[in-house]
Amino acid sequence: MTVGLLYDSTRCVGCHACSQACKEQNKLPGEVQDHTTAYTWTVVKEHEGAFVRQMCMHCLEPSCASVCPVGALHKTKEGPVVYDAKKCMGCRYCMLACPFEVPKYQWDRAVPVVGKCIMCYDRVKEGKATACAEACPTQATVFGERKELIMDARERMRANPSGYQDAIYGIKEVGGTGVLMLSGVPFASLGLKTGLPEEAPPMRTWQVLSKIPDFVAIWAASLYAIHWITKRRDDVAKAEGGE
Repeated sequence: MTVGLLYDSTRCVGCHACSQACKEQNKLPGEVQDHTTAYTWTVVKEHEGAFVRQMCMHCLEPSCASVCPVGALHKTKEGPVVYDAKKCMGCRYCMLACPFEVPKYQWDRAVPVVGKCIMCYDRVKEGKATACAEACPTQATVFGERKELIMDARERMRANPSGYQDAIYGIKEVGGTGVLMLSGVPFASLGLKTGLPEEAPPMRTWQVLSKIPDFVAIWAASLYAIHWITKRRDDVAKAEGGE
C-alpha cells in the first residue's frame, strides 16, 4: 500500500494551518516563511485568487534518492521519501536532481543538513494521517492510500466538472508522485511546473548508465572518494575542537 496526499486547491482558504502544523510536528524553528526553506517545509501561496501548496511531491521514483551516494534519502515502502541527516555528506546532489526544486540546505548552520517534507513518516508508521491533513479545516488536504485518493479526486471532478481542470497533477508527472493536486485553474497559473516528462528521471539515468559500465565504476569510485574526504575533514575538525 502506497499512501499520499490529495490537495484540492478549490477547497483551500489559505489559512496556513497546514504550514503551522508541519512546523509543530517536525519541531522546525522560526516563523512560517512565504517560501519553502530548510525550516519551512510547506507553504500556501496565492496566485490570482487561487491558492496552492508547495511541498515535497514524494515522487514514486524519486530523483533525489537515486542520486544520493550515501543513501541519506530513500523511498519508504509506505510512500514517503525520508531523509537521514546522519548519513548525509552535504554533496547537495538531491537539490540539483529534484524536478520540483524541493530540498533546501541549512546555509546558516556550521554543520548544515537538508530540510524537506518527510510526510510525517513517524505518524504514517503508526497509522495516523499527516499533521497537515489533520489540521486542514476544509479538507483541502487529505491523507490516504494513493489509489483511493485518485478515486476521490476523480469523483470530485465528476461531481463538479466545471469547477476543476480535467487533470490530476501528479498522476503522470515524472512517473507519478505521492502528492496529487486538483485545481480550478490551469496548473501553470498556480506556479506548478508543467510539461514535465512522464517517465521518472532515474529510469532515464539508468538506461544510459547501464550501457556505460566503466563510467558507472568511475562515478561510484569518485563518490566514495568524496565521501571519504568529507568524513575525514569532519573527523579532523572535531578532533581539533571545531565542527
